[in-house]
Amino acid sequence: MDGKTDLLTEEKGGPDQGRMTIRGCRHVRGTVTVPGDKSISHRSVILGGMAEGTTRITGFLPSDDCLNTLKAFQHLGVVVNRQEASTVFMESSGYQGLSEPSDVLDFGNSGTAVRLMCGVLAGASFFSVLTGDKSLRTRPMARVTDPLKKMGARIDGPDQGKRLPLALRGTPLSGIFHLNSHKSAQVKSAILLAGLNARGPTSVEEPVATRDHTERMIPVFGGTVHRDGQTATVQPGILKGCSVHVPGDFSSAAFFLVLALITPGSSLRLEGVGLNPTRTALLPILNAMGARSIQVTPSDPASIAGEPHGTLNIGFSELSGIDVPPEWIPNAIDEIPVLAAAAACAHGTTRIRGAAELRVKESDRIRGICEALSAVGVAVEEFPDGLSIRGQGPQPRLRGALVQSLNDHRIAMSMAVLGTRLPAGEQIGILGTDYISTSFPGFREILNRVVS
Repeated sequence: MDGKTDLLTEEKGGPDQGRMTIRGCRHVRGTVTVPGDKSISHRSVILGGMAEGTTRITGFLPSDDCLNTLKAFQHLGVVVNRQEASTVFMESSGYQGLSEPSDVLDFGNSGTAVRLMCGVLAGASFFSVLTGDKSLRTRPMARVTDPLKKMGARIDGPDQGKRLPLALRGTPLSGIFHLNSHKSAQVKSAILLAGLNARGPTSVEEPVATRDHTERMIPVFGGTVHRDGQTATVQPGILKGCSVHVPGDFSSAAFFLVLALITPGSSLRLEGVGLNPTRTALLPILNAMGARSIQVTPSDPASIAGEPHGTLNIGFSELSGIDVPPEWIPNAIDEIPVLAAAAACAHGTTRIRGAAELRVKESDRIRGICEALSAVGVAVEEFPDGLSIRGQGPQPRLRGALVQSLNDHRIAMSMAVLGTRLPAGEQIGILGTDYISTSFPGFREILNRVVS
């Protein structure tokens, strides 16, 4: 690296461990193309596997989570050819051509994949078993399995199908109307995917809009989705293979967006970032905190396979704490850990409420964020549904510490971002960093390239 000393170094630990060490930086400069969107990569593989014919996916995110989804479809009889890391060809006989897997389908750490695949396989003509790693096996599944059972699905597992592993004995389904009280895009998507092969239309109404990647992508594969206000309705039908390009992941871009925003004198350009409005609530939150140095330039053509995208140019801004409007939380839920890092470098207190969903992510993220911030000297208060962070301004008085990420990729990366604001001579050790590869392979290399 031309003699440059890395600020973020990595070493492997024991099982589910790994460790990164971060020191403070002075400058953030450069251009970054973030990896493909994880949520869209999952959905492109799922719909490609359900569709008849050939599907070509470019910009695919070759993370552990997405590769597990791809492997699942190989077990279901779909032919997969990866000519390069981010380009995938899938050859499928369509939904009716999927075959019973000879082994358990293991989705590792991905709640998105396993919940969406419950919807896919509930109406199949065969038996399947879905599981995941130790963390995923503790996460709630009833939010998906209960509405699928109302469609006629036969699902069993621990605690009456509320936890993995889940056994699905595929059976014909009937369309339903479902109120998405959990405000979860995973729940909505599972039901809509099941509805593609149900008798009659299937509708999901949302009290608060959640990410709409599934509704945008189904028509790209020839399916029919109708939107009426906060209700999405899918009609059963046959999907056809097509070409899909996955834009850059806004959730991954968020780490570098905040990095530039909290570093005086920074100048960073993020290219090819997905700008789906159901994913970008972090932008108005940061704007409300005083971020005046974020320039968003939509690309032309305006969308890739139904998804808007563009370029972000970011410089430093002095931020002020706010009470985050609860209605913005669902579309910024994955960015709350890095928002907490930004709040630590703001003037005043930032309060985040209405985020109880963070308790059942890859970890209890509310507890994990609070413990990590407290370890480095940031004053925090924990609530059942959120937290408050007393910011220390753009020159925070952080202290070196050894922090636990709880094996949560977003907590680990957020603490790496905050660690760049350490004073000279201090460093943060972050434990449990192996899981970063579930969403952002290459994070360490990119961070080291743009900081000095």
